[in-house]
Amino acid sequence: MKGLPFLPREARHEAQLIFAANPALFSLLAVSRVAGPVRKVPRLGWVITDPVIARRLLMDAEHTSLLGEGGVGHLWAQLLGDWVNQSFDGPGHDALRHQARDLFTDVSAKRHVVRVFAEPAAQLAEALRRNETVDIAQTARAWVGRMVADLLGLPMASDADDAAFRAIFAHGERLAALARKTLGSTVIPPDALAEAREILEQLTARVPEAYATADTNALLGRCREAGIPLREARGLASLLLVAGTETAASAMTRGVALLHDTGQQHDLRAEPDLLRGAVWEILRVTTPAPLIGRHITADVEASGKTLRRGERALFLTYTANNAVGRFDIHRAPEPKLRQLWFGAGAHLCLGAPLARAEITFLLQTLLAQERPWRVVRRRAARNVIIPTYAQLVITCAPEESRL
Repeated sequence: MKGLPFLPREARHEAQLIFAANPALFSLLAVSRVAGPVRKVPRLGWVITDPVIARRLLMDAEHTSLLGEGGVGHLWAQLLGDWVNQSFDGPGHDALRHQARDLFTDVSAKRHVVRVFAEPAAQLAEALRRNETVDIAQTARAWVGRMVADLLGLPMASDADDAAFRAIFAHGERLAALARKTLGSTVIPPDALAEAREILEQLTARVPEAYATADTNALLGRCREAGIPLREARGLASLLLVAGTETAASAMTRGVALLHDTGQQHDLRAEPDLLRGAVWEILRVTTPAPLIGRHITADVEASGKTLRRGERALFLTYTANNAVGRFDIHRAPEPKLRQLWFGAGAHLCLGAPLARAEITFLLQTLLAQERPWRVVRRRAARNVIIPTYAQLVITCAPEESRL
């Protein structure tokens, strides 16, 4: 990674995160920049980097599916059972999204974030006011752990500290890490499958109690009242405990680093109205889920190529999003991207408003401090599926007061 001096500081750090997470992914993303919009790669399938083509195919339910080899649904079906095939795509998927849709509007997400994050945010702000150092990577892990536990209605002790919520995150991170080697195939080896199911049991141990007792303001209570069986509810909780934590925590932490490394936190402090665009730009540049896999269910044309039934496609959303240019919070939204970092079509991330609200609240807390923050120490997370920092220590103390 020291061989990338030509990259701007912030891009160099981002490249280091991706390499530490998964060198194979780093190589694929590097090559994809010059591979063209649609190319067939041995042992991987079709690699697609054009955002317009990617969105069209992601929205094309007649020719692509997340079920079958290459799709994330294929991974979850091996973990949870064949019921996934009815609930992760088609009418069953639409029904499940409908049950939870009102929990993930912009208004409800902001209200939820304020309620759950208010107390830990006050503690964070006080630590920074005292000129202490704070690890934003661990802060983000604890905050999103709190959020998901609350959203699901998991029974947690009223005095539970950050360690309890980071434990939720850690289980999800361990489970997701097992998918690192599925770049070439989404078939999970037997030994990895056994380990994943054991982690899943630990991760969802509190779900049955929450399913029985949570009110309908929580997702598990909503599932119970809608007649969704515990098995399916537990599977949905698993998905949220993995996908709803790692991606949000990654974007929160990397966003803080990007604003520091580019100096653009000063622009935000001077012009608070730039915050909404800054959050979108953080999501564009970090693209916490850097690729999306799909199974080709029927022959389809893309950029003069024929993607055949039974083949797999990898949509390199990280490449597509970052082709627009460097991190710049003054950038106008790029119409061809829309929100490609959240996917597209029927499987556009349901939690997108929640992720935006979480990032916004953290940045508002930091921007409210008298002085800007400085990164004093950082360390990339290794062997994880979502590139991120294992440690990002910041302070708002004046430079001269550093011990």
